Amino acid sequence: MLEGTLRGLPNNKAPLSKSLLLVPSALSLLLTLLLPHCQKFFEYDLQAVKNDFQIWRLMCGRIICLDLKDTFCSSLLIYNFRIFERRYGSRKFASFLLGSWVLSALFDFILVEAMQYSFGIAAASNLPSGFLAPVFALFVPFYCSIPRVQVAQILGQFSITNKTLIYILGLQLFTSGSYIWIVAISGLISGICYNSNVLKVHQVLCIPHWLAKLFSWTLEPIFSSSEPTNEARIGMGATVDIQRQQRMELLDRQLMLSQFVQVRRQRQQQGGMINWNRLFPPLRQRRNINYPDGRQSEQQASPPLEVSEEQVARLMEMGFSRGDALEALRASNNDLNVATNFLLQH
Repeated sequence: MLEGTLRGLPNNKAPLSKSLLLVPSALSLLLTLLLPHCQKFFEYDLQAVKNDFQIWRLMCGRIICLDLKDTFCSSLLIYNFRIFERRYGSRKFASFLLGSWVLSALFDFILVEAMQYSFGIAAASNLPSGFLAPVFALFVPFYCSIPRVQVAQILGQFSITNKTLIYILGLQLFTSGSYIWIVAISGLISGICYNSNVLKVHQVLCIPHWLAKLFSWTLEPIFSSSEPTNEARIGMGATVDIQRQQRMELLDRQLMLSQFVQVRRQRQQQGGMINWNRLFPPLRQRRNINYPDGRQSEQQASPPLEVSEEQVARLMEMGFSRGDALEALRASNNDLNVATNFLLQH
């Protein structure tokens, strides 16, 4: 699990994500607008690597995007994936990027040779350039560790969640070229390998402490940004209804946090378990608004719901204890997303 692999001190300033957002984008614009004759040195040509031993193309061809559409999409994705650097720390985040970047080069060779052998398709000279494989690799921890929260519905059946826009950007990047799917698949495979700790790759492909300190002295003063505020983040294209809903949820979270602080203080003074049922009254009250008075009183008087062991197991896989998982699920009326979001904040 990524939680075990990338455990470290959080870094809310996210200097690495910001540097990956600005530096490659600036170089891509520079090569496209001012130095087009130098683009040949940054082409990702595996045929030249194999036949002419131009090993340097494995590095130069996999850093800067030569297509501005790929630059734009990958920059937006890196900006959204900065949550991993803020949660696990810059060194652990950089280690994941390095590991997936190195592993994806191996899988690129395997996929290209498989296509050549099976279908006679020569794709070695047509692979897209840029820092693309690690971006696709980040979809693995994004899918596994970021909870899905519904923000709207279309036609009553199709849900729009907090992750929908990211998947749409990934699909746009996936379909931007003829052979970019090779880089995407190799990136996803490398992300799965690093995320699952196959053959303990995270112990081999990691950033040394001395190098992490060196870059923290150089990058952090230049690219660091202020810490995120407690205000609700409104996604691009959000409607007024979504904004109003998110503000209501923000008020609920602030109330729950204040109650949690009070209960924790009482627990430290008196000892014992935290009464999680006191932390979720706003959510329950808002859910009961849609019911008649008789049904509402009946629901409040009903015994605690049975907790699904599968949901408990999913929360325990994220690193939470069984006791906290049980109490959070009971208090949230078996709503896995609400329970996960609250546990992640504490």
